[in-house]
Amino acid sequence: MELIFSGPVIEWRGPSPYYFVPVPDEESADIREVAAMVTYGWGVIPVEARIGEVVFRTSLFPKDSGYLLPLKAAVRKQSHLAAGDDVTVRMTVALRQ
Repeated sequence: MELIFSGPVIEWRGPSPYYFVPVPDEESADIREVAAMVTYGWGVIPVEARIGEVVFRTSLFPKDSGYLLPLKAAVRKQSHLAAGDDVTVRMTVALRQ
């Protein structure tokens, strides 16, 4: 399953800050339809994502009825991203056969 969406980089301040791109409602609904086939537990969904020229693997975090795409420091640094920046994400959810 391939998805393309845009959204803001958001910062969650906890003991250490985390950065995410929220997956929009429509794409989150598509992911929920296949979640049981792809999750490896706790509702997280493994994905390969691309922002600009930077390709990375991570897992979506479930949040309320949607998902958050985490952005590690290395991804943010390579892509020159900060909280509030708008990004376009190309993302693949690998369906198990």
